[in-house]
Amino acid sequence: MATAQMLAVTLLTRAIEYDVVGRKLEALKLYEDGIEALLKESKAETDPKRKQHYQTKILEYMNRAEQVKELVTRWKSKGVISDKIHIVEGATGYSYRRIFGKYLNEDVREVLIEEPYVRDHYQICNVVMLCELAVSSCRNLKYIQLLTVKDGKNNDEQGRAFETLKENLQKHAIKFVVEYSEHMHDRQVILSNGYVVKIGRGLNYFKPSPTRYQLGAFDHHFRECRETNVDVFYCPENNKS
Repeated sequence: MATAQMLAVTLLTRAIEYDVVGRKLEALKLYEDGIEALLKESKAETDPKRKQHYQTKILEYMNRAEQVKELVTRWKSKGVISDKIHIVEGATGYSYRRIFGKYLNEDVREVLIEEPYVRDHYQICNVVMLCELAVSSCRNLKYIQLLTVKDGKNNDEQGRAFETLKENLQKHAIKFVVEYSEHMHDRQVILSNGYVVKIGRGLNYFKPSPTRYQLGAFDHHFRECRETNVDVFYCPENNKS
């Protein structure tokens, strides 16, 4: 069996398995990668019957991938308000544990972070800090996906940081995937247990610490915040646990 075909079979088999058990975010990524591998095999195939077989299977998987994609899109727009928090300018006591803690539990297998601005060092650190909380709180967590805007600078600090985080999360049996979009503006964190946390300023609502030698420099419970609103939605049909 050709290498591309073996890869496609492996990816698509796993996509179906994850799709069935409710790991939709990871299943969608596997469908997309598997379809790409199958397309390469189809282009290289010279036998008309086998080529037609590949094209039929590609269409089937594309249709299912589109259904999963539509389902994920609905997750972002449906649900009833579960909680509202207004953080006033300069307030403290609003660490990620305060905002996300009670929603991060053993039912969370997947996390989707939509955050446009993850370019500067402190913004990347905020994503790492949320990942730390998720890993420590969600013992069944298997997949974290970040959707953000690609940094146009040439030094590629963003890419190197994401690769380091990916390698580190692999040690905890968690897959980390980054996807880029040039036109995104939503700031929200979607959990596979049905909760969607939307923060007006996204993850970057903390003020800079004026010095490393005061409370809040490392424990963000003590860090001053910028004014923003937090809206938490819950949609039972999104709960895939």
